[in-house]
Amino acid sequence: MRVQTALPRPSRRVTTAHLALIAVVATLLTLGAGRPAYAAPSPAEIEAQIDKQWNQLEPIIEQYNRIHSQLLTNRKQADKLSARIKPLQRQVDSALSEVGTMAANAYMHGSPSAVRSMVVTGSPTALADRLTYLDIMASQMRAQVSGVVELRDKYAASKHDLDAVTKTLAARDAELAAKKKDIEQKIDELQRLRIQAYGTSGSTGGSLRTGPCPAWYTSDKGGIAAKKACSLIGKPYIWGAAGPYGYDCSGLTMAAWAAAGVTLRHYTKWQWSDSTPVSRSNLRPGDLVFYYSDLHHMGIYVGNNTIVHAPHTGDYVRMAPMDRMPVAGYRRPG
Repeated sequence: MRVQTALPRPSRRVTTAHLALIAVVATLLTLGAGRPAYAAPSPAEIEAQIDKQWNQLEPIIEQYNRIHSQLLTNRKQADKLSARIKPLQRQVDSALSEVGTMAANAYMHGSPSAVRSMVVTGSPTALADRLTYLDIMASQMRAQVSGVVELRDKYAASKHDLDAVTKTLAARDAELAAKKKDIEQKIDELQRLRIQAYGTSGSTGGSLRTGPCPAWYTSDKGGIAAKKACSLIGKPYIWGAAGPYGYDCSGLTMAAWAAAGVTLRHYTKWQWSDSTPVSRSNLRPGDLVFYYSDLHHMGIYVGNNTIVHAPHTGDYVRMAPMDRMPVAGYRRPG
């Protein structure tokens, strides 16, 4: 006779615990399924971050452009003054040398009256005669070179004042240059954000050309400047640069108008002051469009409500809608 051994039934406690565990896991899975996965920042969000940070950096860059340009200009002026002072100083030195020669001759030979006085009487008045003679000759020589001395002193005074200003500018230039490392570090951070947004393929978020550039050709200087700006599309943004390998925003407009024979200075606010206002309705290719209340960014109008500009590091000279940024005004160079 075969005996069957019955399997033990699970206790009520174990069954209840298992059911409770299953319920908890099911709840967690349900909650997890309903919760969205972490989403990486979109290119638009990255661009917004870049714009925000760049709008803090670009005023410093433009300030550096202004200070450095002034410093270079002052140094050139100082060199020119030095070049003018040197020949004048040589004339003065030559005149003084002639006075010295006359003094030696007078000491050795004396004036005719002094010689007679010494030979005939041996009087001490001979010394006075010599001094009188020298004083007369020196006065005549001073009269001959007085104009040269006056001009030399005028240039020397101008150079002294210029040197004082240049010293201040050099200190400020050095201060801004000391920030270069920090600026470049932030620029690298921006570039990493770009790579995060667009990958390492070099894409910059859209086509560099969005239409015909310029929209229409004109033979005036503005048309020439606009055509030049369009030819630079694709060049990399390089802060503080005005070509030929890269450009910042004011460097681009400076180079564009240079092609038309118009000199602009490498600083947004200088270009604002060196040009005349124009209304939006009268915009023509080549006109300058300035952005933000502190004028720290600018581009060049190429028609069809479009500008060409150098946006920021990691990007390239490109076309963009004119109203993408807050417009501060429109100006037309010479």
